[in-house]
Amino acid sequence: MALQSDFYPEDPPFQGGQVAAAQRRSAASNDRFGQEANGFLEEPVFGEERRLEIAAIWGAILKHRWVIGSVLATCLVLGLAVTLLTQPLFTAKTTIQIDRESSKIVEMTDLAPREALTGAEFLDTQIGLLKSDTLARRVVQTLQLASDPEMRQFAGLESAGALPDSRVEDRLTGLVMSRTSVRQQGLSRLVNLDFTSPSPELSARIANALAENFQTLSLERRFESSSYARQFLEERLAQVKQKLEDSEKELVAYGAQQQIINVSPGGAGGGAPSDTASQSLTAADLSAINSMLTAAKGERIRAEQRWRQSQSMSILSQPEALSDPTIQALLQQRAKLASTYQEQLKVFGPGMPDMEQLKAQMDEVDRQLAAAGESIRSSIRSRFEVARSQELSLASQVEGLKGSFINLRERNIKNTILQREVDTNRSLYDGLLQRYKEVGVAGGVGNNNVSVVDRARPPSSPSSPKLPINMAIALVAGLALAGAATLILELLDEAIRTPDDLTTKIGLTTLGVIPVLEKGATPLQAFADPRSNFAEAYASARTALQFASSSGAPGSLLITSSRPSEGKSTTSTTLGRSFAQLGLSVLLVDADLRNPSIHRLMGVNNAVGLSNFLTGTDLQQVLQAAEQPGLEIIGSGPLPPNPVELLAGPRLMELLRLAQTRFDMVILDGPPIIGLADAPILAARAAATLLVVESAVARRSVVRMAIRRLVQARANILGAVLTKFDAQTAGYGYGYGYRYAYAYQYGGKRLQEDAA
Repeated sequence: MALQSDFYPEDPPFQGGQVAAAQRRSAASNDRFGQEANGFLEEPVFGEERRLEIAAIWGAILKHRWVIGSVLATCLVLGLAVTLLTQPLFTAKTTIQIDRESSKIVEMTDLAPREALTGAEFLDTQIGLLKSDTLARRVVQTLQLASDPEMRQFAGLESAGALPDSRVEDRLTGLVMSRTSVRQQGLSRLVNLDFTSPSPELSARIANALAENFQTLSLERRFESSSYARQFLEERLAQVKQKLEDSEKELVAYGAQQQIINVSPGGAGGGAPSDTASQSLTAADLSAINSMLTAAKGERIRAEQRWRQSQSMSILSQPEALSDPTIQALLQQRAKLASTYQEQLKVFGPGMPDMEQLKAQMDEVDRQLAAAGESIRSSIRSRFEVARSQELSLASQVEGLKGSFINLRERNIKNTILQREVDTNRSLYDGLLQRYKEVGVAGGVGNNNVSVVDRARPPSSPSSPKLPINMAIALVAGLALAGAATLILELLDEAIRTPDDLTTKIGLTTLGVIPVLEKGATPLQAFADPRSNFAEAYASARTALQFASSSGAPGSLLITSSRPSEGKSTTSTTLGRSFAQLGLSVLLVDADLRNPSIHRLMGVNNAVGLSNFLTGTDLQQVLQAAEQPGLEIIGSGPLPPNPVELLAGPRLMELLRLAQTRFDMVILDGPPIIGLADAPILAARAAATLLVVESAVARRSVVRMAIRRLVQARANILGAVLTKFDAQTAGYGYGYGYRYAYAYQYGGKRLQEDAA
């Protein structure tokens, strides 16, 4: 395949001449072979891309295995050294239980509205308090860690020189915070509190101090909360009390001004003004006199009725007469005299002196009874008149008090407002006073929501360093660093190592892969065995050249390389022998007029050669026959002082014209491209150019520069041959594939194939 002209965008495109014709022939040949093979490549093998990626990664690992091994070994050694040199640390653990609390300052929702925290938020808050600077500083102060030798040594204060006490406390506080670990046990209310230090006893002491001081701080926060509540309520009580006093003074002043006197229901004046049942003095008088008037009316009605009855009835039949002892005595005396008179009347006549005397006594008694009856009737009348007079008097007083009461009610409107304000202030004052007493009682309760479940004990074994964990970390770090180093080396690696590198890094078609020879073996010896890896590889390259164009192998082929010692001369001589074995007549020309080597490889005389022909000698005089039938050689001849001028002259084109009339193929062994102008001149004259690239030595930038020079010379680059390829160092994919493709083992050793 010809080199794509767009591989180097910075190079100008070229066209026309032999190079363009050769490119078109090569492209047509490739299209034809591509169409024939299309049927075999339509369906890719499942997972082939994934396999190739894995093979590429494995190949990179094998290629940089010494770097990977060195990095891993270094990391493991460092991990072991760090583990052995690190000071042992001991972790003491204490477990505390944190119950949720929902303390309120007062029960009244309008005084203390609060957001409710969920259980997770509450525990997160408590864990944050356990990690706080306040708790750590309190532990430092409580345990007096500033004067503890172990803690000072652990904090590095012994070597820090004299520091102010505040700086020492700050450093110790930071150390306690950094060495404290707090974590919740699952979803429970148990929290593990750990502290790590070089001393087991110090770790246990500080861990227990953290738990105890957290308990104390929790109680103090409750006390501070109740103290704030008490202070707040005291201020509010003072304000409300003053307001109550002011409102009461205003009420009393207004009552004195308006002569409003309220009395309690008991009738005692000066009752509490705030009593809801109290009333004014006028209202009390009106009520009392009205009650008396009602009673007087009843009494008058009864007296009047009694008087009327006394007028229509006999006086002696009146209840008063019957109950009067005088009348009763007179009636008894009258009855006794009447009885005596009747008895005497039986003996004496009515005119008898004794009878007359009895009659006179009876008349006297009747007169006394009549006088007593009149006295009783007068008494009944007097009571009636007194009752009527009393009723009239009370009615007059009630009418007078009604007017006073109506006037009082008009003046009592503001008094009622003031009284209501006094009652409101007194109610608010009583409520705040009650809450103040409750907060005082609640603040004195020593209940705590933090309790220690397990106290910390000095640990018997260090918590760090741990050799297995450190070695695992070192291994992981080593793998990461080795991977990063491998990736960087791969990105920075410009070496062309594999046939795929020729395609991906350079853009050339790989026409052959030549294995590296065994140590001590020569190319001539390796080629002498037709079943050797070396011979098979060049036979494959020869076949690729035959199919490089539609007309077969090119008539003239320049073989060159980017730099010396890449195997171009070996490739030239071996390909010449290989084409000659096919029965073709081949001319091998040593066109390197600076450092020739064909005469040494082929064992011919270099006294005459190309330099002689270019200066005017006939072709027949410079030709030499090789041991291989069908192969003739033209050496370099004497080294000229101006090889570029000789090659640029017309004699080189004359040589190619004459050679193509006598030989089937002309192979030019040219000099390296970089730094010399010889190779571009030869490439422009030859029908095609084959670039030789040494595996693992050639650099991408150098090869690209060489190709750029050939492109500028309008050379027809058929492709490249990768020489000195070591499948063992190339990776899994190449070691497996080329082992069967070319029948050689890793390192270039011959594969002993089965008869099957």
